[in-house]
Amino acid sequence: MTKEEKVQYWLDIADYDIETAEAMYITKRWLYVAFMCHQTIEKTLKAYWSFVRDDIPPKTHNHMRLADGCELYEQMSEEQKSFLEIITNYNIEARYPEDKAALARTLSPKV
Repeated sequence: MTKEEKVQYWLDIADYDIETAEAMYITKRWLYVAFMCHQTIEKTLKAYWSFVRDDIPPKTHNHMRLADGCELYEQMSEEQKSFLEIITNYNIEARYPEDKAALARTLSPKV
C-alpha cells in the first residue's frame, strides 16, 4: 500500500465516522455524537501520522499520543490541546454503562 493509499484509508474511515456523528446529532444522541467525533479525530490524526511518518500509527485512542507522535501536538494552541484532552475521554468510557449517564450529562447541542 502506498503512502497516499494509507492516508486515504484513514480519511475514508474518518468521513464515515463524521457522517455517523451527523446522523446521531439529528437524533439528539449526544453521547454518540461525542464518541463518533472522537473517532473522526482519531482517524484524521492517524491519516496525518501516515502522511508524515513511514511507520504505521499505534493502536491507541489517545489523541495526545497520536498528535505528539507526528509532531503536531507542539504546534497546537492551548485551546486545541485542551479540546483533545476533553474529547479523548469520550472513547472507552463512553462504552461502559456505568459511565454513560455521567458522560451524557456533560453533553448538549452546544458542546
